Amino acid sequence: MSATMHLVFITSRFPPVEIAQKIAVSLGIGLLLGLEREWSHKELGVRTFTVVSLLGMLSSLLGNSYALMSLAGTFLLVVFVNTRSLLKKQTLETTTSAALMVAAVLGILIGQGHLFTPVAASIIVTMLLAWRAELREFARGLTLEEIRSAVLIGLLGFVIYPILPDRFVDPWRLMNPRQAWVVIVALAGIGFVNYVLLRAYGTRGIYYTALLGGLVNSTATVAEMCPWLVAGGEGLMGMAVAVVLLTNIAMFLRNLAILAIFSPRALMQALVPLFAMTAVSGGITWFRYKRTAPPPNQLRFSSPLSWPRITKFGVLFLFIQTAADLAQRYLGRFGFLSLSVVGGLVSSASTTAAAALLVSRGRLTPSLGATAVVLCSISSALVDLPLVYQQTKPNAALIRAVALASLATALAGLAALACKALF
Repeated sequence: MSATMHLVFITSRFPPVEIAQKIAVSLGIGLLLGLEREWSHKELGVRTFTVVSLLGMLSSLLGNSYALMSLAGTFLLVVFVNTRSLLKKQTLETTTSAALMVAAVLGILIGQGHLFTPVAASIIVTMLLAWRAELREFARGLTLEEIRSAVLIGLLGFVIYPILPDRFVDPWRLMNPRQAWVVIVALAGIGFVNYVLLRAYGTRGIYYTALLGGLVNSTATVAEMCPWLVAGGEGLMGMAVAVVLLTNIAMFLRNLAILAIFSPRALMQALVPLFAMTAVSGGITWFRYKRTAPPPNQLRFSSPLSWPRITKFGVLFLFIQTAADLAQRYLGRFGFLSLSVVGGLVSSASTTAAAALLVSRGRLTPSLGATAVVLCSISSALVDLPLVYQQTKPNAALIRAVALASLATALAGLAALACKALF
């Protein structure tokens, strides 16, 4: 083989531009992981992580056997470092060792032509390394109930869901177990994430707590916070009104998120009315804002996931979905809309999910589904009025202020619906 042919062969096997890109990505990953370890004053730092990442990439170019040899070499390096730490009576570098093995694997993936996986994985690993103190503090604050809830999420999504049949199991074509279950899993996941956010950031301010609490359960948030605010005297009346409105804003945003996940077409139809209600509630909240408001005590919410709660939510969702489907079939659009109003008094999330699923199946038009979601959101916002009255019976001014604000919000949504129907 001549020198020219040999050069052409090498160039075709190792294209310079492609190799340069792989070198750059492996360098970036090694530097990203190594800089964090260097900043944490670990023995294995920038140079080691960068070299190991490059080693994995280069060995992968030569073949699978060389890639395995590079992994074995990295493992021996890890053993050597930890053995020396033990001899010096120091702690084992378990996290750094695991990160170094990950860097080698990511380098191999880069050599094989992958890009998204190694880059995304390196960012996630760096985040886990950098957030050591925060993750430890968060883990220590977890309760057994919360850990069980997280396990339950995994059971719902990764164990039960795959074995459910993806077909209608009844002669009336009302029940598709897998489609119903994915809605339950998604809404349970949203509730759990919002619960975690509430626990992590609730003490930063009463308005922030109200917004996050409303994402979990707007009615429960009002029930928890109104007595505390009323006990503060007349000076906190404006804050109590803002809290109720913020829980409604959170509920509107949550319903929009459910539509975005399960029925984007219905989302576009419901966007303007729900945005109008959000804007009115937000404007009133802004004028009620008190900069000198004291921080609240940590609210005590039970974890949103448990077998009784999942069972109750599932039965409620299936009932609303089935009733809504039958109402649409035999009573027409007005029967379905009436059912949505009643459903909003019970659970706006379940009613929204049921409407979105019917739209996605083609059993409802996007416009009708969006109207149902807006009406159930209005009824869910108005159901807070009797709760506020029960919690604050002596405070007529507060009850009147909440009623007027809720009425203005409802009228904004109805006006937007009317304008959408006319134009």
